[in-house]
Amino acid sequence: MTVVKKRSRLITVDGVVYRWRVRRHPAHQGPLSFAIERADRRGTVLIATTPDTRPTDWVGTATPPAVPSIIAAMIREAHEQGWRPDSPGPAFPLSMDAQSWSA
Repeated sequence: MTVVKKRSRLITVDGVVYRWRVRRHPAHQGPLSFAIERADRRGTVLIATTPDTRPTDWVGTATPPAVPSIIAAMIREAHEQGWRPDSPGPAFPLSMDAQSWSA
């Protein structure tokens, strides 16, 4: 699994460049989640899920924007939990709690 380059963005965290994008969901409903991987090589993809609904969801509360500081926090938290983006393997799931997502 790789992150599609179309509609993706680059971010540098601690000297490493990552590619990230908002994941698609049927009917634009459900939780807001992101796919993140190293930009320069293939490896394990991080799937980070937030407690909020997608901005295009008609029901629910206002969703904080996906700003670079939040994406960087997701990457750092995933590293603390054992994500190794250089190693091949299945996608690494990360569920963000409301406190860390809205910070």
